[in-house]
Amino acid sequence: MKVLERFNALKAIFDFNKNCAIENSPLEIVSSSFTVEEKNKDLAILQKSFENSFGCHLSDYSVSENNSFNYPIFRYKGSKKNSSVIILLHGLNERSWEKYLCWAEFLALHTGKPVLLFPIAFHVNRTPSNWYLPRAVSNYVSERRNILHSPENLSVANIALSDRLTDNPLRFYTSGKETIDNICQLLMQIKQGRNRYFTEDAKVDFFTYSIGSLLGQVMLLSNPESLFSDSKLFMFCGGSVFNKMNGNSRYIMDKVAFSKLFDYYQYTFLNNLDKQDTCDQAFKSMIDANVMKEYREKSFLQAASRIKAISLKKDTVIPTQGIRKALGDICAEKCLTEYDFSFEYCHEMPFPMQEKYAEEVDVMFDKVFSIAGDFLC
Repeated sequence: MKVLERFNALKAIFDFNKNCAIENSPLEIVSSSFTVEEKNKDLAILQKSFENSFGCHLSDYSVSENNSFNYPIFRYKGSKKNSSVIILLHGLNERSWEKYLCWAEFLALHTGKPVLLFPIAFHVNRTPSNWYLPRAVSNYVSERRNILHSPENLSVANIALSDRLTDNPLRFYTSGKETIDNICQLLMQIKQGRNRYFTEDAKVDFFTYSIGSLLGQVMLLSNPESLFSDSKLFMFCGGSVFNKMNGNSRYIMDKVAFSKLFDYYQYTFLNNLDKQDTCDQAFKSMIDANVMKEYREKSFLQAASRIKAISLKKDTVIPTQGIRKALGDICAEKCLTEYDFSFEYCHEMPFPMQEKYAEEVDVMFDKVFSIAGDFLC
């Protein structure tokens, strides 16, 4: 695939709110709506307590864009209901599907399966526009820079997430918890015949990137309602235990926010292990490699045939060693492969959209996504 060419072509036609025809392709992009039917009571209480969401005087519970939104599906034109689907989960602080469109297209073409791009709570199109439009957030950047004396890596791109997590780092947990609840709702709708695109017995697998991989791991570990018993999980640049991640980045969050987030989950959150909710326990086991190690490693080893991961050597956000610690050495030997590209890359941009790297990117993109596609077939 000519990645830069496809990136620009798909970016030009994509629209969250309508179906999109892809010229000279057997695929189309359909837009499907999702409305949260019922929130977990404990989650609702927490979200109602998080007041003054960034740029709007609302609690997190009341942000309408988060509760009702559209998600895109890449699928073959003229398809009726499909009996399988790959759900793609993105990274932290993503405000657009742009870089993922050619990922989804390749996977759909390679596997013959629809690829559904599901947004994490309070990400992509699940936020008010004044959380990410440069003109709307520039004043907040200046204000935060002055108050916190120019925190490292503060930017227009990460101001909303930085501010919200500094205000209350528990938002990281509630966003993940809600997303898992949403995906469970989606799968139940499919099983009950309430989704127009998929059959009731549709097989659901996952392609995950960055923090989306943590969500995938928590779902496999906790397996709510036995919804993920047969699901495959492919992780790209993701899958580390939390305390080996480094989210201090101009594209993710500033240093002040990450320091507060790290301290909260490494110490405060882990000191409260009394809840018996399986999803909570699975998440807690992913914070520190030494917490619930036997449970986590045994569970991943039992599911090893359904897990595959690719990491990048120069990835400082989600390092290979952190993924190995999460999976355990035995499972990692079976499931994890590290690559090092010849071109300049980073976690946030594993495939840089620059003409000077185009040929090299095409080769490694095809290699990574062919492996993913073969696994998810």
